[in-house]
Amino acid sequence: MPEPIEEEAMPPTRLTDVALLLRPEDDVAITTSDVAAGTALLTEDGVLTVAADVPRGHKLAVRAVAAGEQVHKYGQSIGLATVMIAAGDHVHSHNLGMDTSERAHEFGTARVVPTFPEGLPRTFLGYDRGDGRIGTRNYIGVITSVNCSASTAKLIADQFRGLGTFDEYASVDGVMALAHTSGCGLVSGSDGADLLLRTLRGYARHPNFGGLLVLGLGCEMLPVTSLVEGLGLPEGMHIESMTIQDTGGVRATVRAGVEKIREMLPVVNQARRTPQDVSELVLATNCGGSDGYSGITANPALGLAGDWLVAAGGTSVLAETPEVYGAEHLLTRRAVSPEVGQKLLDRLEWWKHYTAAGGGTMDNNPSPGNKAGGLTTILEKSLGAVAKGGAAEMAAVYEYAEPITTKGFGFMDTPGYDPVSVTGLVAGGSTVVVFTTGRGSVFGCKPAPSIKVATNTPMYDRMSEDMDLNAGRIVDGTATLEQVAREIYERIVAVASGEQTVSEEMDIGQEEFIPWQLGAVT
Repeated sequence: MPEPIEEEAMPPTRLTDVALLLRPEDDVAITTSDVAAGTALLTEDGVLTVAADVPRGHKLAVRAVAAGEQVHKYGQSIGLATVMIAAGDHVHSHNLGMDTSERAHEFGTARVVPTFPEGLPRTFLGYDRGDGRIGTRNYIGVITSVNCSASTAKLIADQFRGLGTFDEYASVDGVMALAHTSGCGLVSGSDGADLLLRTLRGYARHPNFGGLLVLGLGCEMLPVTSLVEGLGLPEGMHIESMTIQDTGGVRATVRAGVEKIREMLPVVNQARRTPQDVSELVLATNCGGSDGYSGITANPALGLAGDWLVAAGGTSVLAETPEVYGAEHLLTRRAVSPEVGQKLLDRLEWWKHYTAAGGGTMDNNPSPGNKAGGLTTILEKSLGAVAKGGAAEMAAVYEYAEPITTKGFGFMDTPGYDPVSVTGLVAGGSTVVVFTTGRGSVFGCKPAPSIKVATNTPMYDRMSEDMDLNAGRIVDGTATLEQVAREIYERIVAVASGEQTVSEEMDIGQEEFIPWQLGAVT
């Protein structure tokens, strides 16, 4: 009988064909496709065999790490090995835990002044409010002083929704209700009361509002007058205020409120877009539903676009304090002064006490969706999240909803919960939002337009009607980081000039107004 013919062994697959090694010193690579157990991968150090199935976007060990040692990604520690990790292992929650080692902090040792590239626009079409504020939208806002007036505010705003409502008023973007769940029962002068008042006043003076109706119940802790007094708004700004109790109840207030807005519409409609320098833009950056690609594609591309805006004299602001924990040392190195760097560290110390008081830790943050997308610890998530902040020097650190007054790159202390975080940024004066997402967030944000950037192509293809840009092409190899950054920058300018985002097309963004609530309610 003839001898059986032995099948030739398949040559090993190159690691670079199925994964990305972000730094030569990293212990893990990020898979760009599902990698099956038993797959042989050719690396610079030889051939490794994949021990278990590794999903797309997850971490694959490229070298052995002993139990208790640090595991590195982005050239930084993302946690400690809880057991021995062998080359070829899937690295995730089953073998990677938190690294609580103290990080060294240096102030001002990595200050970078970015340069503006050729060929990008330096102007946009905005609304000059005549007092130094430049808007990107022209809304009428119904601002509530207390939750007791929230339903009435929505009833008023709803009378102006629907197709054809603004055919006669082409310069008006809409009427929106700013309803919230607080405004009474707070301790007067407390952090919680001051925070709510600062947030509401921030929206009242936002340049994307051309008219305001301030609505209260009549007996609340925050009177309607407190929301607009002393804001220094221009005389031409149309502002009305009323309370439900004085007006005669809900039905009477809705009728009166609708009539007041009808009187505003011709006045607000007189606003016209005129050429403005991009230095007048205030960009808010946020991320939600992050995955293993967030820190590789959308976030660094957004960071580069933000650097270019800063180079042009504009402002870019990073936020979500719990999601920079573990990467704060990269930000303090960029601080323009020790005082700015220390302010960030002080806010993080506050958060440590805040989470502990609630029975949690700072490592509670990665959500089940984050982990399904390949992220394991808050350290890993934060290292990818800070990429949204680019490389420019950190000029300022703001408390929640504090007015953003310093040009350049800044940081605002906010929770990681997306609507609460962006509410603070918009209250501070942000006029455009760029929101990156890996799992697929459908976030919108009135009165500031929200541009959503997908981190990976499969999600973008699945949810293309909800996404504005696809940064997943960076991993696919069909676009470079700089090309996507240019697209983001150009979209920022186009949207600031009036181009609608997909969330605006679907009228999403009113319900996402959620001020941060702190303190006792009595």
